[in-house]
Amino acid sequence: MAGILDGVDQRTQLVGENRLELLLFRLKGPQVYGINVFKVQEVIRCPELTHVPNSNRVVKGIANMRGRTIPVLDLSLALSGPATQVTEDAFVIIADYNRTIQGFLVDSVERIVNMNWEEILAPPKGSGANSYMTAVTRVDEKLVEIIDVEKILSEVVGVTEKISDKIIDENSIKAGATILVADDSSVARKQIKRTLDQLGIDSTLAKDGQEALDILIGWADKDPDIIKHLTMVISDVEMPNMDGYTLTTEIRKDSRLEDLFVILHTSLSGVFNQTMVEKVGANKFIAKFDADELASAVLEAIAKQDELQS
Repeated sequence: MAGILDGVDQRTQLVGENRLELLLFRLKGPQVYGINVFKVQEVIRCPELTHVPNSNRVVKGIANMRGRTIPVLDLSLALSGPATQVTEDAFVIIADYNRTIQGFLVDSVERIVNMNWEEILAPPKGSGANSYMTAVTRVDEKLVEIIDVEKILSEVVGVTEKISDKIIDENSIKAGATILVADDSSVARKQIKRTLDQLGIDSTLAKDGQEALDILIGWADKDPDIIKHLTMVISDVEMPNMDGYTLTTEIRKDSRLEDLFVILHTSLSGVFNQTMVEKVGANKFIAKFDADELASAVLEAIAKQDELQS
């Protein structure tokens, strides 16, 4: 797979253009799956794995790569499918998700395709709350499923959602604070909401950037001074229909919304993020998911806004 991820610098030019590149792969069977190239560090033939006693059954083992110990998860097992055989014919996608590096064991890797986020659609309504799909699209007339990796990691690794008592004790919350949250992952939306609930902050949830923008415009149409009542927007970056970078750009174009405080909260925690954030005009970037860091960023932003308004 040498060369499949060459030219990462050029891919940063997609930022703010509502575009992405998907690495296509297969598990057991004919179904094609996709993962954002920005999250992928490399693709390798399956190396020798060391079994970890008492680990989750989805964890096939750990691999030692360039001085790093990386857990390797069987994506087929995570999706309740048959186990993927650990052989030289299988591949491991090394990816950076939620502040950690892990490998995803897959049967085969196909190619990279360049797409517009408008071509990435929400899963069918009948897919259910337990579905592992976060989005779907079509490539060469074939359905491509984009997996909710955050849901898988939450189930396999676990995430702490409780805010430290110290953070709550040392801060006072402005009554009536409201935050709009945009994220295509149901798990991520719930994590953010639970964090805000602990702070006593009301939240409105949107499943993608377009829905979030529609909500904002609807509010602004009813009340042009909406930013006096809306504390901030917390948005994921990767979302069907409209990504978080484009959402931020659209917010800055609307005179009624342009001063909104925008936090981009994403599992894309690579080295390019700060440049991307500055390019589209967001106020802050936070890598997923740390309840204390998210709470601290929200409280800091509220405090700064209070100072400006006083």
